Amino acid sequence: MSTPDPQNQPPSSTPPPAQDGGFPAPPAPGPAGYAAPAAPGYSAPGYPAAPQGYPATAPVPGRTLSIVGLILAFVLPLVGMILSLVARSKLKKAGAPTGLATAGFWVGLILTIVEIIGFIVIVMLFSSLFSMCSDLGPGVWDVNGVTYTCG
Repeated sequence: MSTPDPQNQPPSSTPPPAQDGGFPAPPAPGPAGYAAPAAPGYSAPGYPAAPQGYPATAPVPGRTLSIVGLILAFVLPLVGMILSLVARSKLKKAGAPTGLATAGFWVGLILTIVEIIGFIVIVMLFSSLFSMCSDLGPGVWDVNGVTYTCG
C-alpha cells in the first residue's frame, strides 16, 4: 500500500488542529481562480458596482424660510408675512410646493389687518377719553352713567 501524495489531494474543509495558542490555523486558500469577495463600495473586476441606496436630495431653498415665516406670522405678523413672501418666491423658482409659504402669507396678512384695526380702535378710545377730560377739566365727573377721572 502506498501513501497518498498530499499535493494531489483537494483541500480539506475542516481546519487543521489547534497550534500553540489553542486557536485553529486559518483555512487554506481555495482553489485557483477563486477570489475573496470585494470590499463594500468596490466592485470586483469585470462586474459593475452594486447600488448603495437612494442618493441624498439637495435641500430646497426657501423651505426653512417658509416654516419660519409661518411661525412668525402668529408672533410678528408683518415680519412673518414678508418672510413668507420671500420663501414663496424661492420655492416657486425651485419648483417646490409653496403651501406653507402661502399659509404664512395669508395668516400674516389677516393678523396684520387685525392689528391695524385694533390700533385704530385703541387710538380712538384714548382720543375720546382725552377730549372728554379736556372739555370737563380736572376732577371726577359722572356723565350719562359713566365716571371719568381727569387729572
